[in-house]
Amino acid sequence: MSPRASRPAPEPAGPGQESVWDYPRPPAVDPSSRRVVVAFSDDDGGGELAATSSAVRVLETSHPPTWYLPRSDVDAARLRPSAAAQTTCEFKGRATYWDVVTPAGDVLEAAAWSYETPSRGFEAVAGMLSLRPGRLVCSVDGEVARPQEGSFYAGWITDDVVGPFKGAPGTWGW
Repeated sequence: MSPRASRPAPEPAGPGQESVWDYPRPPAVDPSSRRVVVAFSDDDGGGELAATSSAVRVLETSHPPTWYLPRSDVDAARLRPSAAAQTTCEFKGRATYWDVVTPAGDVLEAAAWSYETPSRGFEAVAGMLSLRPGRLVCSVDGEVARPQEGSFYAGWITDDVVGPFKGAPGTWGW
């Protein structure tokens, strides 16, 4: 068994930036009026899957924000229940996964998830959908989010957040 990785030194936050090392644990739920758009890549046929100014960010120490969008602002015709196994978050509860069908007809398996009946304290995300940057083109106020490294987490990295970010090999114990 490898030793627990020590906490890295946080990058300094500049004007208008947040350090993910200032985010709490357990996570905080932060409603946002910023414009969030999720689109398909040109390879997937292009076009918009979702757009909202009523998103919610979940902020957790060492993680870039995970954005949750109201289901009413997502093209439901492009979603279908996924065969992916449900997982359980120690804070939010049991996650349900959704496949996303692209305009080109391809299926992005488990590219979205929701907490239909989240744990106490996370009721604000009940039924909302989070989508994976990197699998889809996710943007905040026009800036395309970069995906969090690794496959376990799905935070959205934008220029207004600084790390280092959990997710890469060797960061599990942060």
